[in-house]
Amino acid sequence: MILTPSPNFDARTADIDMLVLHYTGMPTAQAALDRLCDPAAQVSAHYLVEEDGTVHNLVPEAARAWHAGVSFWRGDVGLNNRSIGIEIVNPGHEWGYRGFPGTQMDAVAALCRACLSRHAILARNIVAHADIAPDRKRDPGELFPWAWLAGQGVGVWTDGFAPPGDLLRDLAVIGYDIEARHVITAFQRHFLPDHLSGMDDEPTRRRASALLRSLNPP
Repeated sequence: MILTPSPNFDARTADIDMLVLHYTGMPTAQAALDRLCDPAAQVSAHYLVEEDGTVHNLVPEAARAWHAGVSFWRGDVGLNNRSIGIEIVNPGHEWGYRGFPGTQMDAVAALCRACLSRHAILARNIVAHADIAPDRKRDPGELFPWAWLAGQGVGVWTDGFAPPGDLLRDLAVIGYDIEARHVITAFQRHFLPDHLSGMDDEPTRRRASALLRSLNPP
């Protein structure tokens, strides 16, 4: 791990109980590092993971990095205060979105597990930036291997389909801000990435119902 300090942080006033995963959405890793360490940008994260697996520590976990922005999860806002932010180098949808190399994902999984060993973070609180800010963000996007990551002990996943319920009600229980215009698409990017309809349709209702059952078994 490389110490690459960013000046963009302040003090926490809450315990850490979330992990937020991002993609950098910039043409190069160096461009992302430069921005995350630029005082004028007023953005940062705790870690950045390059495509070759190199990990940069930008902000101490004990401090509040500025990565989530206006955000919501499970009834709470101001999620910088309670989360660790991990930036994963990828050009993103604006600069040539592509898959995440295995070496990079191995490093992401190891980093996440290390964070989980230090903090009481529920699997359901390991989220995409898009999950907590659906109307502003798409990252890390539909190519991010959430199913594989869950298999590594990080986050939740289901391949199942259950009898459909009320989609927005189920999304609210899972944690989403159902007032957000693009909340359904955000859910699909994470849990139904081959079906980005953005619609309240049967496959999405059935997947949300299955996920909710896995989180709250009878």
